Amino acid sequence: MLESIYIGMSGLTGYSQGLRVIANNTANVNTPGFKSSSLQFTDLFASGGGNGDGGAYQIGHGLGTNGTTLNFRQGELRQTGNALDLALTGDGMFTLKDSSGKTHYTRAGQFEFDSSGVLVNRADGAKVMALAGDGKLAEISIANARTSSGKASSTVSLSGNLSSTATSQTVSGVTVFDALGGEHALSLQLTNTNATSAGSWDVALMDGDTKVASKQLIFASGQPAPATQKLAFSFAPTGQGAMPLTLDFSVGVTSFASGNLSTLAMSSQDGFAPAAMTAATFDNTGTLVQTYANGQTIKGARLALGRFDSSDDVASTGGGSFDALNESGWHIGVAGTGAFGSITSGSVEISNVDLSQEFSDLVIMQRGYQASSQIISTANDMLQELFSMKGK
Repeated sequence: MLESIYIGMSGLTGYSQGLRVIANNTANVNTPGFKSSSLQFTDLFASGGGNGDGGAYQIGHGLGTNGTTLNFRQGELRQTGNALDLALTGDGMFTLKDSSGKTHYTRAGQFEFDSSGVLVNRADGAKVMALAGDGKLAEISIANARTSSGKASSTVSLSGNLSSTATSQTVSGVTVFDALGGEHALSLQLTNTNATSAGSWDVALMDGDTKVASKQLIFASGQPAPATQKLAFSFAPTGQGAMPLTLDFSVGVTSFASGNLSTLAMSSQDGFAPAAMTAATFDNTGTLVQTYANGQTIKGARLALGRFDSSDDVASTGGGSFDALNESGWHIGVAGTGAFGSITSGSVEISNVDLSQEFSDLVIMQRGYQASSQIISTANDMLQELFSMKGK
């Protein structure tokens, strides 16, 4: 009967551990990146022997626990509106490196840029790693990319119809940028020289009232002649050297009779002014995308992802982080390749805890604990009865 009490105690201990695992899973039902675990039960070894009549018997020694296993089932994605909150769909895990240089992994993609411009994990400040071109891990920094430098305009494209029956036409609003990012409002004065040369126009580039230079534009059958589709000028902003500037009439420009009504206008130009960064986020391949107030977009580093072969190669270390138990069972890559999955910006992956399953397991643990307790009580009553018999 003493053995029965020990067996009952093993049940109490085992089911207490199971209750602890369930409590931890349930408490983290809303924790980003949390992966639920389950306790593995096992029976203790059985002893055997004879009963004196030639019969054999085997009696177990109670309940044992064999550790926990992690469940890496995909969790629900929840939108947060924060561009640096990232969720993974697939087997990949974000790669972190702490202050001591140790590598960790996480599914809780809640990141931010620190005061020095380095992307870090919001929970513990560990650096978020990118996969460099040489295959090595590198930090992600925007310290030298907070501003987009300006670019001088080199080509101005025009579109619309230039009335072949008009004597002149002025195209205003030709905005260009110099090498320092300065903006200049130029204009074009077009004069019909058809009397001198069929289908020809004199195109003068004007800086205010100052004529920069003039070129000849020729139309044939209402279309710009190939030799004059692109007119090259040299524009020298005040206090700066000359910059080449090409007027492109090759696409969308015609010259047909339309009275004095012309629709010719600037459609685009390739220069821009310096501007500050307005947003930094990651696309579905984990590539950093930086957007600037001047409309420019620059792509930067690409997030490094880790992936394991077996859950036996992973250990949870708390704080939403996991460590590799077997380095040979881990692989490094990027989103959009293999089984690493894809990235969703502005969302986080919530815990994969299944509350209905946890509550079902909770009832089982409770019943097991009660049954083990009843065994101890019964064995104790039997011992008391034995002692009473001896006393008589």
